[in-house]
Amino acid sequence: MGDGLRVHVRTSEGFAVENTTLTVTDMSGKQVARVPADATGAVVTEPLPPGVYTAVLTAAGYLPVARTAQIRSDGGGSLGEVVLEPAAGAVKLPPAGPWVIDPMHSSVVATARHLGIASIKARFSDLAGRIEVGRPVEQSSVRAQIQAAGIDTGIKMRDDHLRSPDFLDVDVYPLIEFTSTSMRATGTDTWVLRGELSLHGQRREIELDLRYGGFGPDPWGGVRAAFHAETLLRRNDFAIDYNTLVRAGVAAIGTTVKIEIDIQAVQGETLPVL
Repeated sequence: MGDGLRVHVRTSEGFAVENTTLTVTDMSGKQVARVPADATGAVVTEPLPPGVYTAVLTAAGYLPVARTAQIRSDGGGSLGEVVLEPAAGAVKLPPAGPWVIDPMHSSVVATARHLGIASIKARFSDLAGRIEVGRPVEQSSVRAQIQAAGIDTGIKMRDDHLRSPDFLDVDVYPLIEFTSTSMRATGTDTWVLRGELSLHGQRREIELDLRYGGFGPDPWGGVRAAFHAETLLRRNDFAIDYNTLVRAGVAAIGTTVKIEIDIQAVQGETLPVL
């Protein structure tokens, strides 16, 4: 069996728009196909009955495009290459290339339920990493690491316990590391960033809800970009299952931990000397 309707989707700069969806309806308005683009921007449906159809291409952050498609007797057809234009109000993306995470202006906050009635917040400020902004932006990548011993809840006894083998076991597993694997747009300034998280000797795939805050010059002669990301982790996925009622001020920590990340990244290969 051959292909159906085929189209390649590009930006005006010539980059593939892999988050595009092709929706095909017949002349009565009935949907007959709905197919996402692949990483090259190619979209191909199953063979369709011969006739005339309406094809609509949509992608987060871009204006939709509608085309009339003619399907041949063999069930195939082509729209050729279609260019998508940014939607009005779309944010200006950071320049492509390397960006370095600035630990002085970045943080990771983990929030867990305590005894089912309150929350404990732990802050990690000792982090480092690199962002490679791609074109299209979905081709970007992120690598980051956190010093586990830098956990800070504001109570030394509790922090020492969280560093112990009951929890993070920082002497054995000093680093928490994240490496991105893919990125999918969900809006004009939001994406789902997938990657692998290494924590407490375990490696798991996670998804981060990522929001871009913009970029601009800083007071030190550089250029900065801001990002906010959130996800939920399950302690048991990372072999952290301590749940004794009372010990060293840590009691009945919830199994789900909310992670909130605020990042400022500086354009270039190195951080400026302030």
